[in-house]
Amino acid sequence: MAILENIRKRTTILILIIGLALFAFVISGIFSANGMSGEKTGTTVAEVNGKDISIDKFRREVESASNRFGAGATSMQVVNTVWDQEVRNAILSDEFDDLGIDIEQDQIINFIASNPGFTQNPQYQDENGVFDEYIFKEFISTLKEESPAQYQLWLQQEVAIMQAAKEQTYFNLIKAGLGATLKEGELDYKLANDKIDVKYVRVPYTSISDSSVAVSKSEISSYIKDHQDDFKQEKARDFQFVYFEEKPSLEDEKAVKEEILTLLKDKVEYKDTVLGFRNTKNIGEFLDINSDLKYDTIFKTKNVLSPKFADTLMALNVGDVYGPYRDGNSFKVTKMIEKKKEGNVKASHILVAWEGAERANPEVKRTKEEAKKRADELLKDAKKGDVEFSVLARDNSDGTSGPRGGDLGYNQKGRMTPKFDEFIFGNEVGYIGMVETEFGYHIVKVDDKQDLVRIATLARTIEASVATSNALFTTATQFESDAKASDKTFLELSKEKKFIARPVNKIKAMDENLPGLSAQRAIVQWAFNEDSEVGDIKRFPVNNGYAVVQLTGTYKEGLMSAEDASFIVLPKLRKEKKAAQIIAANKGKDLEAIAKANNISASTASALTMKSPTIPGAGREPFVVGNAFGLKEGETSGLLQGETGVFMVTVTKKEEAPKLDNYSTYSNMVQTTAMQRVNSAVYNALKKSATIEDNRQMFY
Repeated sequence: MAILENIRKRTTILILIIGLALFAFVISGIFSANGMSGEKTGTTVAEVNGKDISIDKFRREVESASNRFGAGATSMQVVNTVWDQEVRNAILSDEFDDLGIDIEQDQIINFIASNPGFTQNPQYQDENGVFDEYIFKEFISTLKEESPAQYQLWLQQEVAIMQAAKEQTYFNLIKAGLGATLKEGELDYKLANDKIDVKYVRVPYTSISDSSVAVSKSEISSYIKDHQDDFKQEKARDFQFVYFEEKPSLEDEKAVKEEILTLLKDKVEYKDTVLGFRNTKNIGEFLDINSDLKYDTIFKTKNVLSPKFADTLMALNVGDVYGPYRDGNSFKVTKMIEKKKEGNVKASHILVAWEGAERANPEVKRTKEEAKKRADELLKDAKKGDVEFSVLARDNSDGTSGPRGGDLGYNQKGRMTPKFDEFIFGNEVGYIGMVETEFGYHIVKVDDKQDLVRIATLARTIEASVATSNALFTTATQFESDAKASDKTFLELSKEKKFIARPVNKIKAMDENLPGLSAQRAIVQWAFNEDSEVGDIKRFPVNNGYAVVQLTGTYKEGLMSAEDASFIVLPKLRKEKKAAQIIAANKGKDLEAIAKANNISASTASALTMKSPTIPGAGREPFVVGNAFGLKEGETSGLLQGETGVFMVTVTKKEEAPKLDNYSTYSNMVQTTAMQRVNSAVYNALKKSATIEDNRQMFY
């Protein structure tokens, strides 16, 4: 059990679990043909490249992930995270099998020995403080004997951990084949450092109104057909809903206020007088029983009180009561318990230490006499009107606050050493003086003082009563019934009853967060149910109320329709047609003639590069800048169709970057950039070409 107690104390337990599970492979040998990795039971949640992912295994992974994530993630966030990992594992496992990638014992040990979570743990180090694999193995063996349950938990992580180790090997093999020649380095250098200056004219697309450019449905359809990869869509649903929010009524507010007023007063129970909040002698006990806010004995400054009431509360005398007052979703009554005038002081200091002073930096070698002399000099400087105290402190203080300009922040009495405390609380704001403590000589500036108060607040949250909740249920249910029976549309009926109908578009099968309703998985599942049809209406309990939902649209997997894609395609086609009109209207004209004909001015741009093809005043224009680099100095381009308009460019100056003796630095940068993209680029390419059947919505 001693081992278990040590484990519980480890803050790095998660890292430990993952790492130890790696090594568990060495000991347990469960990756044999009969091991966990070959499991395939029950209904499948997915099929990836012809291989099934069983729902039983998937559910175990979800449960394990839920325990790791805790309350910080919703159930669907956990499901989707596990899904992404399982799909990744399946896709990459095919690659590992094809290439014969496996992990041997020495590779696992090397992985563990390079992980700081293990190597820096004294439990696995020898007498010289070096990680010892034999000590580590002994730990695993002992754990297996003394804590079988914990050991089994680690073994359950082996498949994922081994997968991660294989991934590392796989991607390292790919990276090993990457390189960049000196010519590639030279090109990268030139793209960033060759520069041109240009004079240009731009006829913006906005000079032609959208309404004057007609785009037909057939043109949109043709564009979609020619760019099919850009217009693939998943299954999706549209719906609209009316949200009936459960919130307190005016009667509920009045009832809470009355409760507060009643608690203020003394009352008689069985001939005994029970003191109310105004007169009670035991504030803490009273608030524990009667308030949604407990008694906080900490002194507070004005800035931490509710801004709306801070001035009023700070002005109370000890024993005074203010309220009831509405603060957010509560009614409150506040009583002043204690006040400390100027009880919080902000100060800055310059510490001049001497050798041997308490906590003095070992680099300080001055004597106490030398320190006093230096402190006197700094005090004179600090008192000069043209000297910034924070700058003086930053450049001269031996204290840890020096880099902050000597700022010590706000402190209450008793937090500083006694002599320093006496100085800052005994002098006015703005005073600069010197005090000696066991730490050295301090040149001190009193920056600010604040009053402190200790208050007690009786608070009751304003919540919807049972009667209000019942009335809301009746209202939502009646609207659902009316919407199903009415000849009017859902939107028309909503307007008639003065409710707000909100649309939600293109929700996917595994989504759960709905705009205006947050996480509502039940609504998404209903919308994708095979029995649900466009026009169907249903009421759902949601956070703080109800939502009456109508399914309004369905989208099949495949190419987007012209109607659905029009918001993407229309701007593109309009831009192309506008460009054609502008080019036709300005054909044969030079730069100045184009500027005059279109009532615009020619502009200039300096030091343009191919690597950052942004034209000041026009934006990012890679096609235009690229064409300009292809011109000779003094040469003018034709009409160029850019991102924001049609351009004509004259190159006024070309400046080639100085040649370097060696471009290895730049070729190394090209190689490094390419290697950084390997993991995501390779996996995304594999995923794009994979065949994935997603059955999650059958189970979640």
